[in-house]
Amino acid sequence: MEITVTGRHVTVPERFRRHIEEKLSKVPQLDPRVSRCDVVVTHEANPRQAKEAERIEITCHAKRSVIRAEASADDLYGALDVAMTRLGERLRRTSDKRRVHRGRKQPTSVHDATSTLNFPPSSEDADSNPLPADVAKVGGDEDCPIHIREKVHTSTPMGVDQALNEMELVGHDFYLYQDAETGRACVVYRRRGWSYGVIELDIVEESPAANTA
Repeated sequence: MEITVTGRHVTVPERFRRHIEEKLSKVPQLDPRVSRCDVVVTHEANPRQAKEAERIEITCHAKRSVIRAEASADDLYGALDVAMTRLGERLRRTSDKRRVHRGRKQPTSVHDATSTLNFPPSSEDADSNPLPADVAKVGGDEDCPIHIREKVHTSTPMGVDQALNEMELVGHDFYLYQDAETGRACVVYRRRGWSYGVIELDIVEESPAANTA
């Protein structure tokens, strides 16, 4: 496995390079398909960010997939340990994604699937901090405390395996896509442990009788 180490705003010591190579030597055990690992070491000179001055970014290139992990700390060794922990978790998830089965088990609810997601806090002073263009009030009511952030991303129809790869690539816990076989809107998401779930949207047209009721 090829390993490249690059420093940004910092010269990476040879001793730390060897330490990185020793840590990454365990990657093939988690995913034998990984052929190359790129490591970027960044130093932040801003004293206000001293607690996150050292940043480690690791990108593993495997067959038809890319797995990334990054972390920041006040020292290089601490940042590398955290980044390796995250990388190991994502490598296991990527390796186990072949075990995903559709239709046999009822997935958990959307509430349970998204309960661990961290949403950005709302502004305490809406008047002095106007909302961005992609954030709207519910129903257009300016007095409503609920904000909805809208985002549109381009995509092409794909299968569940490719959707899982895309989810791991962006580092999210869920991924919205259009199924290439059924044409339905679907969401893949992480469940407990190393299992995944798939939610499909089946559109049911409302009958004329219901409209006149």
